[in-house]
Amino acid sequence: MPEKTPSFLATLRDKGWGSVLLLFAVVGLLAAFHPGVLDRQNMANVLAQSAIVGVCAVGMTFVLLSGGIDLSVGSVLALAGAVGAWTCKELGLPVPLAWAVAVLTGTLCGLASGSLVAFGRVPPFMATLAMLAAARGGTLLLTQGYPVSGLPPAFYTPGWASVGPFPVSGLVFFGLALAAWVLLQRTPFGTHLRAFGDNPETARLAGLSAPRLTLSVYAISGSLAGLAGVLMVGRLWSAQPNVGMGLELDVIAAVVLGGASLFGGVGGVGGTVAGVLIMGFLDNGLRLLAISSYVQQSVKGLVFIGAVLLDLAFKGYYRKGRGRDA
Repeated sequence: MPEKTPSFLATLRDKGWGSVLLLFAVVGLLAAFHPGVLDRQNMANVLAQSAIVGVCAVGMTFVLLSGGIDLSVGSVLALAGAVGAWTCKELGLPVPLAWAVAVLTGTLCGLASGSLVAFGRVPPFMATLAMLAAARGGTLLLTQGYPVSGLPPAFYTPGWASVGPFPVSGLVFFGLALAAWVLLQRTPFGTHLRAFGDNPETARLAGLSAPRLTLSVYAISGSLAGLAGVLMVGRLWSAQPNVGMGLELDVIAAVVLGGASLFGGVGGVGGTVAGVLIMGFLDNGLRLLAISSYVQQSVKGLVFIGAVLLDLAFKGYYRKGRGRDA
């Protein structure tokens, strides 16, 4: 049998404490070079900037726990935001109803991806890659490549408003994270999802419905991408057709940094929140230090690769001699 991961390290990773410690280390290091990192207004800015990635990352946590992956979140975000803005401007829908249409658009995209995986036996990578292309094309078709602007001011409120020092988008992120934590830790759904992600065949033999779980996690991911689309429209004061390109890398990196495994069955929302804030402070700190945007992208890539290598190490792939094939 392969050597087991030491329990202390496993606890740090599986409970998300390792990512919390890494968050403090990153913030401390950046603050040592630029004290402005810890300024109250700057921290509020980090939360506002991280909220959109965070909302998508909460949904991605469910997908990775199931053993899948969702590469379409950036495109679904753009499509949902554009549909919500277009229905509000062109069809005259009330703002709350337009928000609901945006979230519903994301949900339908998630169900489409989930159906391909659950019933079409399409690998999650390919199914969501197809949705990435389809949603981006739908966004460009709807908007004709132009931003949708001139919406009622209320439509933009969730993306830019604050309650005291706290951005509304950040409060939405934390509220969703708390709800997701309850769902994963205090309901049978969370137990079933972890069991399915850890060993799908055993879960099926135990009577769990694989199609139902698969559809559920992709619907959750799509819904939250749709909600993030609403927040993005508010942040930019328009629905931009090219928004969200490359967002999936930030989202997946944040969730993996939070302790989730790309192989399923391991992860949690607490770690995801820490991973999102790590990525947010990295972006913010590097900008404050006037580091080139090209270097920033390289740093992100290195962080993601480091997180994946750590995931492989914890899975024991190197000890079993399977690291090259993973």
